[in-house]
Amino acid sequence: MSLINEVKSALQNRELRSRIFVTLGILALFRFVTHIPVPGVNTAAIRAVFSSNQLLSLLDIFSGGTLANFSILALGLNPYINASIIMQLLTMVVPKFEELQKEGESGQEQINQYTRLLSLPLSLMQSGAMYLLLKNADLVTVTNPLSLLTLLVTMSAGSIFLMWLGELLTEYGVGNGISLLIFAGIVGRLPVSFLQTQAVASTVNFANLIIFGALGLAVVFAIVVVDSAKRQIVVQYSRRMRGGRETGGSSAYLPIKLNNAGVIPIIFAIALVLAPSMLAKLVAGVNSPGVASAATAFANYFTPESVLYNLIYFTLVVAFTYFYTAVVFDTDKIADQLKINGGYIPGIRPGKHTANYLSYIVGRVTLAGALFLGAIAVLPSLVQGFTSISTLTIGGTSILIVVSVVLETARKLKSYSVAKSYEVFTR
Repeated sequence: MSLINEVKSALQNRELRSRIFVTLGILALFRFVTHIPVPGVNTAAIRAVFSSNQLLSLLDIFSGGTLANFSILALGLNPYINASIIMQLLTMVVPKFEELQKEGESGQEQINQYTRLLSLPLSLMQSGAMYLLLKNADLVTVTNPLSLLTLLVTMSAGSIFLMWLGELLTEYGVGNGISLLIFAGIVGRLPVSFLQTQAVASTVNFANLIIFGALGLAVVFAIVVVDSAKRQIVVQYSRRMRGGRETGGSSAYLPIKLNNAGVIPIIFAIALVLAPSMLAKLVAGVNSPGVASAATAFANYFTPESVLYNLIYFTLVVAFTYFYTAVVFDTDKIADQLKINGGYIPGIRPGKHTANYLSYIVGRVTLAGALFLGAIAVLPSLVQGFTSISTLTIGGTSILIVVSVVLETARKLKSYSVAKSYEVFTR
């Protein structure tokens, strides 16, 4: 009943109701456009290849489910994600971008603009690489230059259009637009994965199916627990005299979440871990027999079932978790804000000592969160080896994204409802 009441309360809020309708409308538009194919491509053959290749299926998930259909959105959000990774790295090594990041909202807006501009050449490069990959596999019939240019521009424009939809969702919808689009792609593929699992169910031990389902429920439970887990640090505020009145003297808590990065490390890591295999498939089409043979051997080995793939994937997820946590949880800035507001951590001197203490705590807390994300990332390969069910090999990562996005969106909805309830006190 409480859930029903929450939904009723949300629909009674005019602003929140508008945001919900905008979100549903954009997601519906996204799912519609995913079925508009690029001309000159054998879509039936591409679907067959993607259904039989786990690596390509994983890439399809992070394209929002558009790659298997090879729609005009085939590149998905990969160019934007790669541009975001590059810009985040530049903020750490280029002084100009580092200063922009410290300027707050205005500086972040400029960084976002640079990210959008960088996404365009990256989308053109990736569309060209995708064309070469399909050409080597005899899945594309485009030959003349004008048709090729049309294909590349169409794919690049689709990626930019999808990026625009994500930003519209973030600004006018509910939750993070990029995460919601990936969420929609995963949910859209669930019926296909379920039917594939049913098709092979007769050849798989029934006990393994039970184990697979139990592991899925355990993963969902663990994700919910980790998402809500946090370390509470006591913050004491000094007493001050303002306007003849004494203020402060109270205590509060500074929450440090076990997973501050959400699903971003998974998204970043998969964008990089897929690059070697895609590059190897491209190199496999060169005229040199030796190079082509080596590239083919590497592409056949570096798959989601290989130890090297899972080790690199796990390491990238852990590294990106630390990296993104350092970006979103700036301990120096938090320490300065506490000092300005008269707050301090009992037993710790304000300023630099507080920043060092927070960095120490965040490092220890993030370790547990990073190891959990890494384990979730490689869990599908482990489950596949144990249960012999390959049709849902992307399940762990998909479940993490779906559950995290649902929890994040639920918190957004609740925050809008709470903000609405406080408006009566500001009138």
